[in-house]
Amino acid sequence: MSVIALTDHHPQARPPRPPAPPPLSTEQMVAGVTSGDRAVLARAISLIESTNPAHAEQADEVLRALLPRTGRAVRIGITGVPGAGKSTFIERLGLMLCGRGMRIAVLAIDPSSTISGGSILGDRTRMGRLATESRAFIRPSPSGGTLGGVARRTREAGLLCEAAGFDAVLIETVGVGQSETVVADMCDCVLTLALPGSGDELQGVKRGLLEIVDIIAVNKADGDNVARARIAAGELTTAVRMLRAGAPAPVVTCSAATGEGVEAIWGLIDRHVEGLRVTGRLEARRREQRLRWMRSLIDDRLRMLLAASPAAAAALAAAEAGVRDSAMTPGAAARRVIAAFLADARGIGPV
Repeated sequence: MSVIALTDHHPQARPPRPPAPPPLSTEQMVAGVTSGDRAVLARAISLIESTNPAHAEQADEVLRALLPRTGRAVRIGITGVPGAGKSTFIERLGLMLCGRGMRIAVLAIDPSSTISGGSILGDRTRMGRLATESRAFIRPSPSGGTLGGVARRTREAGLLCEAAGFDAVLIETVGVGQSETVVADMCDCVLTLALPGSGDELQGVKRGLLEIVDIIAVNKADGDNVARARIAAGELTTAVRMLRAGAPAPVVTCSAATGEGVEAIWGLIDRHVEGLRVTGRLEARRREQRLRWMRSLIDDRLRMLLAASPAAAAALAAAEAGVRDSAMTPGAAARRVIAAFLADARGIGPV
């Protein structure tokens, strides 16, 4: 009777993971980003996205050193309801622009997994052709539950891509519909993709988005959808004229699958941004965006300070219980938490 080794019945063990690369100094990171090193750019974005307090200081140093090298890229936000074909459109547009010699960075914001916190959809797999293009850089990031369809550090990631020499930064939002307007605070042009014939043309593009969007494209205008896409474009044109004062956003049709209309949309984007630049509104828009960025960072830091205050945390727990049981009004509860924080604030170190 032969004896069979146990190893014959078990798959080979996985090879050990390679050791993590050694940390980079701020100078090495800045030099790598400015030279266009994609690996260093990816590590720099990971650094600024990190929630580890130990990384915050270096992230600020890197961003401060690179900020003078930003501002030359076109910043484009691409939003729309789930299923509108944002990734397909971005791949088609990105390949076209790369073919013209431009360097394209794509920041694709995915819904976050409630288990791991990571990206769910994985846009690099959905933009397979663009991911292999030497002139393109794709960075999927989990939204982390951040409202506005973008991730917590999307602004900073876009600036790093600009410092790396990319000519255009495309930001693909999550596409949740209700809170996509934050992307306008970081882009020169906001393009919204809508769907034809679903009955959701006006519901899918919410009023708040109609008020800030610069271009609307009804996607999937191919095959049997062409007539429905034209009808949807007409309805959206009427809606934009009713809801917006001044010049309405242009509404066009396109097919990301066939490429029909994509070049014309880029022409609209280019003319829109050039119009802003010539009139001085581009720099004015970006100045306002920087102010809103600062205010959002203040909100973030204040929340971090509240979380770091034991007295505020205890007051918050008591306030939540009081509000839940109708023993305290929300206004009185908020004042109590803030008072506890202010009394404890001197003992909190810098955040």
